[in-house]
Amino acid sequence: MALCGAGRLLLQHPRNALRTFFKHNRTFCCSNNDPQEEQIREKFKLFPGGCIDLHKQESKIALMTINNPTRMNAFSGSMMLELEERVRELETWTEGRGLIVKGAAGTFCSGSDLNAVRAISNPQDGMKMCMFMQRILTRMLRLPLISVALIEGKALGGGAELTTACDFRVMTADAVIQFVHKNMGLVPGWGGAARLVRIVGRQHALKLLAGAKKVDPDFGRQIGLIDEVLSSPQGGGNVLVEAEQWLSQLTKGSAPVIRAIKNVVVSGSELSLEQALRTERDIFGTVWGGPANCEALAQRTKHKSEKLFEK
Repeated sequence: MALCGAGRLLLQHPRNALRTFFKHNRTFCCSNNDPQEEQIREKFKLFPGGCIDLHKQESKIALMTINNPTRMNAFSGSMMLELEERVRELETWTEGRGLIVKGAAGTFCSGSDLNAVRAISNPQDGMKMCMFMQRILTRMLRLPLISVALIEGKALGGGAELTTACDFRVMTADAVIQFVHKNMGLVPGWGGAARLVRIVGRQHALKLLAGAKKVDPDFGRQIGLIDEVLSSPQGGGNVLVEAEQWLSQLTKGSAPVIRAIKNVVVSGSELSLEQALRTERDIFGTVWGGPANCEALAQRTKHKSEKLFEK
Protein backbone atom coordinates (compact mmCIF):
# COMPACT_ATOMS: atom_id res chain seq x y z
CA MET A 1 0.00 0.00 0.00
CA ALA A 2 2.08 2.90 -1.31
CA LEU A 3 -0.63 5.32 -0.22
CA CYS A 4 -0.36 4.19 3.38
CA GLY A 5 3.42 4.42 3.26
CA ALA A 6 3.24 8.04 2.13
CA GLY A 7 0.63 8.76 4.76
CA ARG A 8 2.85 7.46 7.53
CA LEU A 9 5.32 10.22 6.78
CA LEU A 10 2.58 12.71 7.56
CA LEU A 11 1.68 10.82 10.71
CA GLN A 12 5.12 10.97 12.29
CA HIS A 13 4.30 14.16 14.22
CA PRO A 14 0.50 14.48 14.32
CA ARG A 15 0.54 16.61 17.45
CA ASN A 16 2.80 19.16 15.79
CA ALA A 17 0.39 19.37 12.85
CA LEU A 18 -2.45 20.32 15.18
CA ARG A 19 -0.46 22.56 17.49
CA THR A 20 -1.56 25.79 15.83
CA PHE A 21 -5.22 24.86 16.02
CA PHE A 22 -5.17 23.89 19.69
CA LYS A 23 -3.04 26.91 20.57
CA HIS A 24 -5.81 29.04 19.09
CA ASN A 25 -8.36 27.19 21.24
CA ARG A 26 -6.39 27.79 24.43
CA THR A 27 -5.68 31.47 23.88
CA PHE A 28 -9.07 32.54 22.51
CA CYS A 29 -10.58 32.77 26.02
CA CYS A 30 -9.34 33.97 29.37
CA SER A 31 -6.13 32.55 30.76
CA ASN A 32 -6.23 30.24 33.78
CA ASN A 33 -3.62 32.51 35.40
CA ASP A 34 -5.77 35.64 35.21
CA PRO A 35 -5.72 37.23 38.72
CA GLN A 36 -9.38 38.21 38.38
CA GLU A 37 -10.30 34.62 37.62
CA GLU A 38 -8.41 33.42 40.68
CA GLN A 39 -10.46 35.83 42.78
CA ILE A 40 -13.75 34.46 41.52
CA ARG A 41 -12.49 30.91 42.05
CA GLU A 42 -12.00 31.68 45.73
CA LYS A 43 -15.53 33.03 45.96
CA PHE A 44 -16.95 29.98 44.20
CA LYS A 45 -15.40 27.79 46.89
CA LEU A 46 -17.54 29.56 49.50
CA PHE A 47 -20.71 28.12 47.95
CA PRO A 48 -20.53 24.32 47.94
CA GLY A 49 -23.26 21.88 47.05
CA GLY A 50 -24.03 19.42 44.32
CA CYS A 51 -21.47 17.92 41.99
CA ILE A 52 -20.63 17.26 38.34
CA ASP A 53 -20.37 13.52 37.79
CA LEU A 54 -18.40 12.11 34.88
CA HIS A 55 -18.46 8.49 33.77
CA LYS A 56 -16.37 7.30 30.81
CA GLN A 57 -18.14 4.30 29.36
CA GLU A 58 -16.72 1.35 27.47
CA SER A 59 -18.62 2.61 24.43
CA LYS A 60 -16.19 5.58 24.45
CA ILE A 61 -19.16 7.87 25.09
CA ALA A 62 -18.82 9.78 28.35
CA LEU A 63 -21.77 10.70 30.54
CA MET A 64 -21.63 14.03 32.38
CA THR A 65 -24.39 14.56 34.96
CA ILE A 66 -25.30 17.92 36.52
CA ASN A 67 -26.17 16.69 40.00
CA ASN A 68 -27.88 19.06 42.42
CA PRO A 69 -31.49 17.82 42.42
CA THR A 70 -32.65 19.69 45.53
CA ARG A 71 -32.11 22.91 43.55
CA MET A 72 -33.24 21.64 40.13
CA ASN A 73 -29.59 20.98 39.31
CA ALA A 74 -28.63 24.64 39.59
CA PHE A 75 -24.89 25.35 39.52
CA SER A 76 -23.38 26.10 42.92
CA GLY A 77 -19.99 27.80 43.07
CA SER A 78 -18.18 24.52 43.66
CA MET A 79 -20.01 22.95 40.70
CA MET A 80 -18.68 25.63 38.38
CA LEU A 81 -15.17 24.71 39.47
CA GLU A 82 -15.95 21.01 39.06
CA LEU A 83 -17.22 21.64 35.54
CA GLU A 84 -13.80 23.00 34.62
CA GLU A 85 -12.15 19.88 36.07
CA ARG A 86 -14.44 17.57 34.12
CA VAL A 87 -13.87 19.45 30.86
CA ARG A 88 -10.12 19.29 31.43
CA GLU A 89 -10.41 15.55 32.01
CA LEU A 90 -12.31 15.13 28.74
CA GLU A 91 -9.74 17.20 26.86
CA THR A 92 -7.11 14.56 27.67
CA TRP A 93 -9.35 11.53 27.04
CA THR A 94 -7.76 10.42 23.78
CA GLU A 95 -9.95 7.34 23.37
CA GLY A 96 -13.23 9.26 23.62
CA ARG A 97 -15.69 9.70 20.77
CA GLY A 98 -18.81 11.21 22.32
CA LEU A 99 -20.32 13.01 25.30
CA ILE A 100 -23.84 13.10 26.74
CA VAL A 101 -24.65 15.96 29.14
CA LYS A 102 -27.71 15.45 31.34
CA GLY A 103 -29.23 16.47 34.65
CA ALA A 104 -29.95 14.25 37.63
CA ALA A 105 -33.41 13.16 38.79
CA GLY A 106 -35.32 13.81 35.58
CA THR A 107 -34.58 17.48 34.99
CA PHE A 108 -31.75 19.21 33.14
CA CYS A 109 -30.52 22.39 34.88
CA SER A 110 -32.01 25.63 36.20
CA GLY A 111 -28.89 27.78 35.77
CA SER A 112 -27.08 29.34 38.71
CA ASP A 113 -27.82 28.70 42.37
CA LEU A 114 -29.41 31.94 43.61
CA ASN A 115 -27.48 31.78 46.89
CA ALA A 116 -24.23 32.13 44.97
CA VAL A 117 -25.70 34.69 42.58
CA ARG A 118 -26.81 36.98 45.40
CA ALA A 119 -23.37 36.81 47.00
CA ILE A 120 -21.63 37.93 43.79
CA SER A 121 -24.28 40.36 42.62
CA ASN A 122 -21.88 43.31 42.23
CA PRO A 123 -20.91 44.05 38.60
CA GLN A 124 -17.22 43.21 39.10
CA ASP A 125 -17.87 39.70 40.38
CA GLY A 126 -20.62 39.18 37.83
CA MET A 127 -18.17 39.92 35.04
CA LYS A 128 -15.61 37.54 36.51
CA MET A 129 -18.19 34.75 36.68
CA CYS A 130 -19.25 35.54 33.11
CA MET A 131 -15.67 35.28 31.84
CA PHE A 132 -15.06 32.06 33.75
CA MET A 133 -18.18 30.28 32.47
CA GLN A 134 -17.75 31.55 28.93
CA ARG A 135 -14.26 30.10 28.84
CA ILE A 136 -15.30 26.72 30.25
CA LEU A 137 -18.33 26.30 27.99
CA THR A 138 -16.30 27.34 24.96
CA ARG A 139 -13.77 24.64 25.83
CA MET A 140 -16.61 22.17 26.21
CA LEU A 141 -18.00 23.01 22.77
CA ARG A 142 -14.51 22.62 21.27
CA LEU A 143 -13.89 19.18 22.80
CA PRO A 144 -12.83 16.67 20.13
CA LEU A 145 -15.94 14.68 21.06
CA ILE A 146 -19.37 14.79 19.45
CA SER A 147 -21.64 16.02 22.25
CA VAL A 148 -25.37 15.98 22.86
CA ALA A 149 -27.46 17.58 25.60
CA LEU A 150 -30.09 15.17 26.91
CA ILE A 151 -32.89 17.47 28.07
CA GLU A 152 -35.48 16.17 30.50
CA GLY A 153 -37.75 18.37 32.57
CA LYS A 154 -36.58 21.98 32.44
CA ALA A 155 -33.51 23.71 31.07
CA LEU A 156 -33.77 27.28 32.36
CA GLY A 157 -31.47 30.31 32.17
CA GLY A 158 -27.90 29.12 32.43
CA GLY A 159 -29.21 25.59 31.90
CA ALA A 160 -30.58 26.68 28.52
CA GLU A 161 -27.18 28.22 27.76
CA LEU A 162 -25.50 24.94 28.69
CA THR A 163 -27.51 23.09 26.04
CA THR A 164 -26.04 25.37 23.36
CA ALA A 165 -22.50 24.34 24.38
CA CYS A 166 -23.24 20.87 22.97
CA ASP A 167 -23.18 19.94 19.29
CA PHE A 168 -26.71 18.54 19.42
CA ARG A 169 -29.78 18.62 21.64
CA VAL A 170 -32.33 15.85 22.19
CA MET A 171 -35.29 16.13 24.55
CA THR A 172 -38.21 14.19 25.96
CA ALA A 173 -41.71 15.05 24.80
CA ASP A 174 -42.58 16.94 27.98
CA ALA A 175 -39.30 18.84 28.40
CA VAL A 176 -38.95 22.64 28.12
CA ILE A 177 -36.08 24.99 27.32
CA GLN A 178 -36.46 28.61 28.36
CA PHE A 179 -34.00 31.50 28.31
CA VAL A 180 -35.49 33.28 31.33
CA HIS A 181 -32.73 35.88 31.63
CA LYS A 182 -35.02 38.79 30.66
CA ASN A 183 -37.33 37.95 33.57
CA MET A 184 -34.32 38.30 35.87
CA GLY A 185 -33.32 41.63 34.35
CA LEU A 186 -30.37 40.04 32.55
CA VAL A 187 -29.07 38.76 29.25
CA PRO A 188 -27.20 35.47 28.82
CA GLY A 189 -23.68 35.71 30.18
CA TRP A 190 -22.25 32.24 29.63
CA GLY A 191 -21.97 32.62 25.86
CA GLY A 192 -25.49 31.32 25.29
CA ALA A 193 -26.69 34.22 23.14
CA ALA A 194 -23.75 34.06 20.73
CA ARG A 195 -24.12 30.30 20.35
CA LEU A 196 -27.92 30.51 20.05
CA VAL A 197 -27.71 32.93 17.10
CA ARG A 198 -25.42 30.49 15.31
CA ILE A 199 -27.82 27.61 15.94
CA VAL A 200 -31.24 29.14 15.20
CA GLY A 201 -30.48 32.45 13.49
CA ARG A 202 -31.00 36.07 14.52
CA GLN A 203 -34.80 36.28 14.41
CA HIS A 204 -35.50 33.11 16.35
CA ALA A 205 -32.82 34.05 18.88
CA LEU A 206 -34.57 37.38 19.45
CA LYS A 207 -37.88 35.61 19.99
CA LEU A 208 -36.38 33.24 22.54
CA LEU A 209 -34.44 35.93 24.43
CA ALA A 210 -36.73 38.98 24.21
CA GLY A 211 -39.88 36.93 24.68
CA ALA A 212 -38.44 34.46 27.19
CA LYS A 213 -40.41 32.01 25.07
CA LYS A 214 -40.77 28.43 26.21
CA VAL A 215 -39.39 25.95 23.72
CA ASP A 216 -41.23 22.65 23.58
CA PRO A 217 -40.05 19.80 21.35
CA ASP A 218 -42.22 20.77 18.36
CA PHE A 219 -41.13 24.41 18.32
CA GLY A 220 -37.55 23.38 19.06
CA ARG A 221 -37.43 21.15 15.98
CA GLN A 222 -39.13 23.81 13.88
CA ILE A 223 -36.42 26.40 14.57
CA GLY A 224 -33.52 23.95 14.51
CA LEU A 225 -32.68 24.05 18.22
CA ILE A 226 -33.73 20.43 18.83
CA ASP A 227 -32.35 17.56 16.78
CA GLU A 228 -34.46 14.69 18.09
CA VAL A 229 -37.49 14.12 20.32
CA LEU A 230 -37.13 10.95 22.36
CA SER A 231 -40.01 8.51 22.63
CA SER A 232 -39.19 7.49 26.21
CA PRO A 233 -41.01 9.47 28.93
CA GLN A 234 -39.24 11.89 31.26
CA GLY A 235 -37.51 10.04 34.08
CA GLY A 236 -37.84 6.72 32.29
CA GLY A 237 -34.93 4.32 32.37
CA ASN A 238 -34.79 4.15 28.59
CA VAL A 239 -34.20 7.87 28.03
CA LEU A 240 -30.44 7.60 28.41
CA VAL A 241 -30.31 4.42 26.34
CA GLU A 242 -32.25 6.12 23.56
CA ALA A 243 -30.01 9.18 23.66
CA GLU A 244 -26.90 7.03 23.52
CA GLN A 245 -28.27 5.05 20.59
CA TRP A 246 -28.95 8.32 18.76
CA LEU A 247 -25.43 9.60 19.41
CA SER A 248 -23.87 6.26 18.52
CA GLN A 249 -24.95 6.75 14.92
CA LEU A 250 -22.38 9.58 14.76
CA THR A 251 -19.61 8.04 16.87
CA LYS A 252 -19.19 4.65 15.22
CA GLY A 253 -15.74 3.93 13.85
CA SER A 254 -12.20 5.04 14.61
CA ALA A 255 -11.82 7.44 17.54
CA PRO A 256 -9.02 9.43 15.83
CA VAL A 257 -11.23 9.92 12.76
CA ILE A 258 -14.28 10.99 14.79
CA ARG A 259 -12.13 13.43 16.76
CA ALA A 260 -10.56 14.75 13.56
CA ILE A 261 -14.03 15.33 12.08
CA LYS A 262 -15.07 17.31 15.15
CA ASN A 263 -11.89 19.39 14.98
CA VAL A 264 -12.28 20.32 11.31
CA VAL A 265 -15.88 21.37 11.98
CA VAL A 266 -14.82 23.52 14.94
CA SER A 267 -12.06 25.19 12.94
CA GLY A 268 -14.40 25.74 10.00
CA SER A 269 -16.97 27.43 12.22
CA GLU A 270 -14.56 29.66 14.16
CA LEU A 271 -11.57 30.53 11.97
CA SER A 272 -11.24 32.58 8.83
CA LEU A 273 -11.53 30.59 5.61
CA GLU A 274 -7.79 30.71 5.03
CA GLN A 275 -6.98 29.56 8.57
CA ALA A 276 -9.71 26.90 8.47
CA LEU A 277 -8.34 25.49 5.20
CA ARG A 278 -4.83 25.37 6.64
CA THR A 279 -6.08 23.65 9.79
CA GLU A 280 -8.14 21.18 7.78
CA ARG A 281 -5.05 20.30 5.77
CA ASP A 282 -3.04 19.71 8.93
CA ILE A 283 -5.76 17.55 10.50
CA PHE A 284 -6.13 15.63 7.22
CA GLY A 285 -2.43 14.79 7.50
CA THR A 286 -3.00 13.05 10.83
CA VAL A 287 -5.51 10.53 9.41
CA TRP A 288 -4.27 10.09 5.81
CA GLY A 289 -2.55 6.71 5.74
CA GLY A 290 -3.59 6.01 9.30
CA PRO A 291 -4.94 2.66 10.53
CA ALA A 292 -8.58 3.41 9.67
CA ASN A 293 -7.64 4.74 6.23
CA CYS A 294 -5.45 1.73 5.43
CA GLU A 295 -8.09 -0.71 6.65
CA ALA A 296 -10.78 0.92 4.51
CA LEU A 297 -8.56 0.86 1.45
CA ALA A 298 -7.67 -2.79 2.01
CA GLN A 299 -11.31 -3.77 2.35
CA ARG A 300 -12.28 -1.90 -0.81
CA THR A 301 -9.41 -3.57 -2.73
CA LYS A 302 -10.59 -6.97 -1.49
CA HIS A 303 -14.18 -6.31 -2.60
CA LYS A 304 -13.04 -5.20 -6.05
CA SER A 305 -10.91 -8.35 -6.41
CA GLU A 306 -13.85 -10.55 -5.47
CA LYS A 307 -16.09 -8.90 -8.06
CA LEU A 308 -13.48 -9.31 -10.79
CA PHE A 309 -13.08 -13.00 -9.85
CA GLU A 310 -16.85 -13.54 -10.01
CA LYS A 311 -16.92 -12.14 -13.55
